[in-house]
Amino acid sequence: MKEIEFISYLDFQKLNRLRVRLAIDNGNVLDVMYQYETFLQDEWIVIVRYDCAHGFFHRDIMLPNGDKEKKAIEMEDLKIASKYAEQDLKDRWEWYKENYVKKMNKRKK
Repeated sequence: MKEIEFISYLDFQKLNRLRVRLAIDNGNVLDVMYQYETFLQDEWIVIVRYDCAHGFFHRDIMLPNGDKEKKAIEMEDLKIASKYAEQDLKDRWEWYKENYVKKMNKRKK
């Protein structure tokens, strides 16, 4: 089994990044983790994570209070699930960040 882990940046300022971890065996994807992180208030904060923890493919949207919104995503093929997670985070990272910051600002009031 081969494990691959890397980070790619989503913007030129390098304040938003995609962290990826894959486990592959003979071309078959066995495990995935795609995580969108942003640099806010002098630290890296996880905003959204796709993974197979808990035995099923799902998305966790992190909330500023530390809670998570978990949504199962029905996909049997982890290769397709991996592409889905990557594309969603590349396409919508700004939207995810905007919603997180809005919720963060509401907590301060």
